[in-house]
Amino acid sequence: MEEDSDLYSLSFRILFSAFFLCLISLNSYGQVGFPYCETFGGSTTQSATIYGADAVLVSGVLRLTSNETGQRGYVYVDIPFSSLFGIKASFEYFSYGGTGADGLTFFLFDAAVPNFAIGGFGGSLGYSKRGNEPGLAGAYLGIGFDEYGNFGNTSEGKSGGFPGVGDGLAPDAIVVRGPGNGFLGYDFIMGKRTMEDGVNGLPINQQFPISSGGTGTSRITTPNQAGYRKVFINLEPNPNDVGYLLTLEMEVTTEPNNPRLVTIFDKIPYQFSAPDNLKVGFSASTGGSTNFHEIKNLIVEVSNDEGLLDPEGVDFSDIASCEGQENTYFITDEEVVLPNPNSVIRCLQFYKSLDDIEEESSDICSQGKCREENRELVLDQGIFRAGDVGGDFTFFPFEGFTGQTVTVFYTITDSYGKTSEGNSMTLLIQESPEPVSVFPEGAAELKELVRLCPEETFTLEARGEEVYERFEWYKDGELLAGEEDAILTLDSEGEYYAVVYNRKNCPSVSNIVKIEYPEFPEPVLRLPVVGCVPGEPVDGRTGILNFDLNAFDYQLSDGVNTWVNEEIEELFQSGIYELRLKHKDLSCFSEPFPFEIVILERELLADFEFEVQGTGIQNDEDGGIFSDDILQFMDLSDDRAIEWFWDFGDGSFSSEKNPTHVFGKKGDFEITLTITDEYGCQKSVSKLLSITKSYRIMVPNAFTPNDSENQYFTPKYKGLVCVELLVFNLWGDLIFRSEELNGQGWDGKLEGKLLDAGWFVFRFNAVSVDGEKIVKTGKFKLVR
Repeated sequence: MEEDSDLYSLSFRILFSAFFLCLISLNSYGQVGFPYCETFGGSTTQSATIYGADAVLVSGVLRLTSNETGQRGYVYVDIPFSSLFGIKASFEYFSYGGTGADGLTFFLFDAAVPNFAIGGFGGSLGYSKRGNEPGLAGAYLGIGFDEYGNFGNTSEGKSGGFPGVGDGLAPDAIVVRGPGNGFLGYDFIMGKRTMEDGVNGLPINQQFPISSGGTGTSRITTPNQAGYRKVFINLEPNPNDVGYLLTLEMEVTTEPNNPRLVTIFDKIPYQFSAPDNLKVGFSASTGGSTNFHEIKNLIVEVSNDEGLLDPEGVDFSDIASCEGQENTYFITDEEVVLPNPNSVIRCLQFYKSLDDIEEESSDICSQGKCREENRELVLDQGIFRAGDVGGDFTFFPFEGFTGQTVTVFYTITDSYGKTSEGNSMTLLIQESPEPVSVFPEGAAELKELVRLCPEETFTLEARGEEVYERFEWYKDGELLAGEEDAILTLDSEGEYYAVVYNRKNCPSVSNIVKIEYPEFPEPVLRLPVVGCVPGEPVDGRTGILNFDLNAFDYQLSDGVNTWVNEEIEELFQSGIYELRLKHKDLSCFSEPFPFEIVILERELLADFEFEVQGTGIQNDEDGGIFSDDILQFMDLSDDRAIEWFWDFGDGSFSSEKNPTHVFGKKGDFEITLTITDEYGCQKSVSKLLSITKSYRIMVPNAFTPNDSENQYFTPKYKGLVCVELLVFNLWGDLIFRSEELNGQGWDGKLEGKLLDAGWFVFRFNAVSVDGEKIVKTGKFKLVR
């Protein structure tokens, strides 16, 4: 046998893990590539089966739409399937229980599209463009099972349809639309109307409706029951052209106990070059009419399975392993034979002997999957476990078998579901060293985290209970070249650990020490910090919105004095300061941040006056203020004010400097003016305004009908909403009456004739704006 160190020079790559070590990061799917089987029968789907919008798992199916209007749902398999050998798919669908709309699609799209984006719903069934809605992103093929009849016409901006249909409906149809992206493409390629005969229809004895039943019907899952539907799609590579030969068959039951296979398309050329990889999905929708749309038992396979070859493994021998710890290995794609283009190792399976290797099951869904019972193999010497995906596996040798070998047999399965015949691997079990731990140099206690200031160095030391032959240091899983001593001095952040080896070249892996060089904390500042009362201190903490004494220390300086942490609470001087911060557990402060403090030297003054606009009237002594008077307010405040806020005390406000306001009612109102300066300092002042009068009436004692002025007798008034003027002669006879608001009054005439000069009596009835009833009476003279 070669020297122990040579055991690690094999092309078979070995990685050791202890406690935490995981140096290979892989995406993990329950199933990768062909075949892909999704029953939708449980409470969850595989992690790569993504559904959304109105789609839900229910009663053993994926329900894309419920029996309601305006529904839309989709599902797709987020795994790329190679297009090289074609794609074959089968699924059951259930369309029932409604008035028949709209339908569902099976679609394929380019796996290289970075973000899945479904197409327009309604008659576009989630595949094609629809008006101002783009179609399925990276669409390659859409097969619509159309109940209502809009997927096979040109309505809503779709490209092409059944000949002669135009925007009209083409119900009960299976329609193929071509590639598209955004608002381009999605052309009508071909279609069959399943309830009509002729060139675009089916023979009468093969016809069937897309939906299995109308309003009130239920899901049909048994092939012998009328209403059952199952679809078989085969995209076989076209040997004479680009694209595929499309075959679509359906198992259909329209009469009890009489299921039949109906061929819809038979090797029809689909002449569009396929992307390297495709993804599979479904979508469905309802509009003003309805149906349940559901699917189950999806199987996606390679179409040209005969064109595929089985992979070939190789025998591995003299692989080293170390007892008492989990050894991690990885068989690379290059170390085995993967004859199928672009294929990779999907999984490994382990067996005690070649005779134990099982024949591949005839069940397509069991092919290409690591059977759970073969993912782990327990032997007397230890345990083999296959990884979730790819060629990784682990071996945990039990103690007591040092110096012995163990041989197992394995198969590899590729991403097309093809499996090798079986090969052997032999592992030598060697003695493991005593555990090793990494400490800060000279320290007695372990530390999981060390935080450092910029440009600060730190030293780690690997220690254990024996003399080790070799040391390796790793940062973030990468070997640090040239670091081969028990001590490591570092100056950059990362996760560090040591791997030490004994004379048998078996490793022991240390604990991880995380080194951080945290960025300096950056304050969120709201400046300046303003003191609005002269002579009183301000709290500098209010200018630091993310102030946190539990996490950080603060230092504020004016060049002469320094305030630290709580001392920032009382600052008496205006000026530009410098603010520095540091993490609580570190000694280094950040670079300075300018920090401005402003304390007013004199207090703001607020004042104002008011009057009836243009009159100088301010109170009852000046003649009184009426409820409908326009009040002018005049700011007399400090000239530092830049904002004004008036509260008129009646629920009304203004931000003008000199506003006007009409109160419209009597009462006492407290008027408050609040001014604000450029720093946000405020000052308020309040004054009382009394409105004691709601109306005014002045009655003349004479009038002169024959003069050019004063021709009519009428009271002058304001603040009234309703009036009645009555004029009587001295004997009490009514000679004039008017209810006209703001009318001319009496012209001195009775029945068109001007009366003689003399005295007359008036009565004036009125209602004020605030509802007060008023009666005034008296005499006046007619002068000729």
